Amino acid sequence: MIREDPRRLKELIELSAHIAEVKDLDEVMERILGTARDFTDCDAGSIYIKQGDHLLFSYAQNDTLSSRLKSGEKLIYTTFKVPVDNNSIAGYVASSGKTLNLTDVYHLPPELPFSFDKSYDESANYRTKSMLTVPLMTINKRVVGVLQLINRLDTGCQVTAFETELEPYVNFFATNAAGALAQAQLTRTILLRMIKMAELRDPKETGNHVNRVAGYSVEIFETWAKKKGMAQKDIDSSRDVLRMAAMLHDVGKVAISDLILKKPGRLDDEEFAMMKTHTVLGARLFRDSQSGFEEAASEVALNHHEKWDGSGYPGHVDVLTGEALPGKSGDDGSPLPKKGEEISLYGRIVALADVYDALSSSRSYKKAWSEEKVLGIIEEGRGAHFDPAIVDAFMECLPTLRSIMKRYSG
Repeated sequence: MIREDPRRLKELIELSAHIAEVKDLDEVMERILGTARDFTDCDAGSIYIKQGDHLLFSYAQNDTLSSRLKSGEKLIYTTFKVPVDNNSIAGYVASSGKTLNLTDVYHLPPELPFSFDKSYDESANYRTKSMLTVPLMTINKRVVGVLQLINRLDTGCQVTAFETELEPYVNFFATNAAGALAQAQLTRTILLRMIKMAELRDPKETGNHVNRVAGYSVEIFETWAKKKGMAQKDIDSSRDVLRMAAMLHDVGKVAISDLILKKPGRLDDEEFAMMKTHTVLGARLFRDSQSGFEEAASEVALNHHEKWDGSGYPGHVDVLTGEALPGKSGDDGSPLPKKGEEISLYGRIVALADVYDALSSSRSYKKAWSEEKVLGIIEEGRGAHFDPAIVDAFMECLPTLRSIMKRYSG
């Protein structure tokens, strides 16, 4: 019982503070749900984000379903919306601002206004029983989402009810989590508005494109990092900054002329040289870095067109001047190329993620390539365009990348 173990309450307070430090929306949702599930010893859970008069099913964890996957695979789920009304459990909680603690959602009293939709269980071959559903409500009483905890487990790993003593602690945590979620939503909105500005200049730079590239990048990174034996806390902090930085990989294109960005045909050598400067211009936006995110954004913008064999661009360049760094110029004064691990890790990862998305997506000038053809190109680029270790990580997490592509289709 919590009242008999004050250490758990202290831990919950500390974890709430750590979540508040996370900036990326997806990472915040993962931390919120993971922390709440650990605290309540439950098998599964989900987070809905409020969008107008609907709730968007945005994040899920399920240990039972995850245990059925092959090693290295992650749970794949689809997003959907439910109205903020009294017909569903999540909708009722968002509408009323009240917590619901249900012992068995398959046997609800008939007088209740809401019901449980069994179709999700049926499609996943899962049995939801006990459920604790809590509004993610900020201190000023604004509901930003709903936290749903599913199937509390006893010491024998049998499903049991959520104790009523848990409710005030989970509600306390939910209030802190709601503040972190609202702040992360604001950060994501600002990023997407920056990207929207770039999209006005370059129609290829869409919100779905950057969300896919960011999603691919963090999954490739985590797979690579685990193979290297990196500590989970370091992986988590890196995921937070990498996702946001990857979203801004092409932000430097806002400074490129429309005559080049929107030219329907092939660029000539002079035009292509101008296009290549978007890497330096993007990095320059973050030259006075005040945070790890800005450092990562500069790193990604500058390096995402570098190639493992040294044939990429812009090479060893000073982002303030656009000229070669001291001692890093060729006979003609141009920057020497970067090769191998001279290229930053995040740059090597986003380089592969960006190419994978570009080849896999339809554009006004081309159709999407088949996955077989895309994977063939990536394999051909192993050791030339791409870091071989990054290609290995990419191939290992491919099922998860496919689910990200489906989630942010369009």
